[in-house]
Amino acid sequence: MLAIACPGQGSQTPGFLSPWLELPGVREHLEQLSDRAGTDLIRHGTVSDEESIKDTAVAQPLIVAAGLVTARLLLQDHPLTAATVVAGHSVGELTASAVAGALSEDDAVAFVRVRANAMAQAAAALPTGMSAVLGGDPDEVAAVLADLGLTAANANGGGQVVAAGTFEQLAALADAPPAKARVIALKVAGAFHTAHMAPAVTALEVLRPSLTPSDPLATLVSNYDGRPVAAGEGNLDSLIAQVSRPVRWDLCMESMQAMGVTGMVELSPAGTLTGLAKRGMRGTAALAVKSPEDLDAARSFITEHSRTPDLDPSLTSEGPQ
Repeated sequence: MLAIACPGQGSQTPGFLSPWLELPGVREHLEQLSDRAGTDLIRHGTVSDEESIKDTAVAQPLIVAAGLVTARLLLQDHPLTAATVVAGHSVGELTASAVAGALSEDDAVAFVRVRANAMAQAAAALPTGMSAVLGGDPDEVAAVLADLGLTAANANGGGQVVAAGTFEQLAALADAPPAKARVIALKVAGAFHTAHMAPAVTALEVLRPSLTPSDPLATLVSNYDGRPVAAGEGNLDSLIAQVSRPVRWDLCMESMQAMGVTGMVELSPAGTLTGLAKRGMRGTAALAVKSPEDLDAARSFITEHSRTPDLDPSLTSEGPQ
């Protein structure tokens, strides 16, 4: 069984879109997405420096656009059904929703435009950020974060938790990490998936009436609880709520394994989720589509791992109520 994974913020690197523009149709696709996103995605994906693409208002639409470009190139001859699992990490859930048919490309990009700008504004209200905590005893890590007032914003599996909070709280964590744990500051500009992002939820609720969600064609797994989302409206509810609540990628990986996923292909800008899969989905093949050179291998990988699943109805998500 095949899974398609869509990465989140922090996966972007300067110039990563340059080789994609050499392929027929990609420039035109990115120009269309740029118009909808209200930003020059081609410039940011080719010549903008690291600091520029770290900006939340730039990074999020850039990552979603890269995933949509990759998906179109990979899946134009492979229409998706429930036999394929699709999952995205954080903002990657918007890419995943478009790939799975739960949102149109236009709606996904309109959503990420509002999401990115609202989250950037929320982050600017108070200096906040995120740090990965690698290793350590899970209970001790949780206790240290609680003592410092930090939120475990991402549970990524394989012994990785992402802490989010103010710079002062994160500095205290770096100065006194949990035993046998490493703390690594992440290239994001806010405490995402915490109460600090509540204003972004309000902005997305305002956007909601202009969107037209659909029931997903593929099996779309939610960051909320790792379960498939059956209805388009329920998925939209979850996408809106997601900006201010933790991402449970560990549960997404557990669910994919429980459903019998044998291979996971990660869309560009790839690498992060295949890395997590090596620790959290042992025995599952994983392929990262980092450049156009990976497309032929990815198409073969998709064919190899595509089959009809026997999906347990009890796995269906109830959404964010």
